[in-house]
Amino acid sequence: MNPERTLLLVGGTDETVQKAHDLGLNVLLLQHPTKVSELQNRLAAAVEVVDFTEWSLVEPLVRAWHESPGFAAVVSLTEPGLENAGRINDLYGLGGTGYEVTARIRDKAAMRRYVAEHDPEHAVGARSLKTREDLDAFGASYGFPFIVKPVDATASIGVMRVEGPQDADRVWDEVTRLSGTRTDRVSSLFVLKDFLMEEFLDGPEFSVESFSFAGRHVIVTITEKFTSDGHFAELGHAVPARLSEADDAAIREGIRGFLDVMGMRDGVCHTEVRLTAKGPRVIEGHNRIGGDSIPELVLSAFGVDLITLAVGHPFGLVEELPDRPRAHGGAAVRALVGTPGTT
Repeated sequence: MNPERTLLLVGGTDETVQKAHDLGLNVLLLQHPTKVSELQNRLAAAVEVVDFTEWSLVEPLVRAWHESPGFAAVVSLTEPGLENAGRINDLYGLGGTGYEVTARIRDKAAMRRYVAEHDPEHAVGARSLKTREDLDAFGASYGFPFIVKPVDATASIGVMRVEGPQDADRVWDEVTRLSGTRTDRVSSLFVLKDFLMEEFLDGPEFSVESFSFAGRHVIVTITEKFTSDGHFAELGHAVPARLSEADDAAIREGIRGFLDVMGMRDGVCHTEVRLTAKGPRVIEGHNRIGGDSIPELVLSAFGVDLITLAVGHPFGLVEELPDRPRAHGGAAVRALVGTPGTT
């Protein structure tokens, strides 16, 4: 097995393993016990079934693989695998995104602190939530409504809107209930520990799908999100988003600035943003692909395969994207929401 054509993949779907295999790469797969499949076992050169969120379990396996058969790059496109992929990049100097950058993007509280320190013009007010009284204090300082959410989760798990002082007891009870529980919805394999309070950002919501090439941030598309009052999970997406030229340019400029500030230089990113009266403001950043069929929409509308790009670029197997890929059409997905019952 040629180590120069060998990819270490931390987590991943059948599709990710398949696309790496189709590029002619040897895949060494670290896969969580709840996510492994027959196809992965068949296509990967080697599979270690392990809780890949635990570095103490991952490190000895990685060191053994580095000795033999060896590998030239590490990639993770799933939220729980990002930080340990960063640690592996640092350990062997592989050139991908390291732990420090990954951790400050992923940790929502750390991201808010870092932006406040390095780009105060675009900062969003935020504080850690430790006690019931913190809710009252934040509301007094920043007004209502405001948002409470875990610092370490995805798929809108545990996100709550505090409408006014009368909501504080309800929200605190829910925070207390969720603290210490393990999530396993969509891509999350986390224990909810710390929570964050942050200013409510009013305005339409979008996400930005980008790929960075040695610090050159290519905005592949801005994704329009369809939402509904009462919950935070999106009910649909469309690409490219329906935006004026001015708003489109403002979001693109804002996200490039955010990625620069955070130190992101290589790889795919999915950044959530609201277009407020003060301009675009980042909600969350993720150095991975988006969920909810966004990669499929991008492929349909632009012919850009973000997964193939992510696993193939470290090996020079795919061409770099032009500054702004052109859409040859549009694509959308919508979720249907029903009510429980019997018929």
